[in-house]
Amino acid sequence: MFRIPEMIAQLGKERIEGFPVEGFIYGEGPQKPELMLIGEAPGEFELVDGIPFIGRAGKELMKSLETIGLSREDVYITSAVRSRPYRWGEKRERDGTLTTRKYNRPPTRQEILAHAPVLDYEIANVKPKLIVTLGNVGLQRLLGKEAKITELHGQLLERPVQYLQGLDDKTFEWTEQHYRIVPTFHPASIFYRPSHRPNLDANWLAIGEILKRMKEEENE
Repeated sequence: MFRIPEMIAQLGKERIEGFPVEGFIYGEGPQKPELMLIGEAPGEFELVDGIPFIGRAGKELMKSLETIGLSREDVYITSAVRSRPYRWGEKRERDGTLTTRKYNRPPTRQEILAHAPVLDYEIANVKPKLIVTLGNVGLQRLLGKEAKITELHGQLLERPVQYLQGLDDKTFEWTEQHYRIVPTFHPASIFYRPSHRPNLDANWLAIGEILKRMKEEENE
């Protein structure tokens, strides 16, 4: 199993200090896996157990992996930001009382930049055969703001990816190396947009076919 060195984790924790985020989740999975999955950021459940993608969205993701004959143990799971971004909000309880609690929110550009060296390290050292981005945050972290999930989902792209060259840099550079990437919708998207379900299922079948073709190429 691959795990980032403590030095890299510590760097990530220090760089994100002062932002409204909490905790730090390590990526999880083997080195040189079939797939590297890049999500957005951990949520409430991930924070409690320290494992990426174990909430409701995680269950959906495991179902998608099963459709192409893979399990959590076969893939490396990570995200653009490793700490849970939160906002405070009010919730009315059944007895009518209002309680204040933390809600998940998407990470900001500054938070994504703060944790860029962590993901850069993983991409360079995990060496996945194929990268699958889950939702717009993961996709745009790799391919820039112009990349849109609605236009690119299910397609096999071979492109350089963005990385942070210097720790003080505020903009990304492009890698010389090209990576194979398939963008798909975030598994949580079907909860608030059920119309994504057919596309999500089709994307995963396409990912399965791409992996099969890649294996055939290797064996030729």
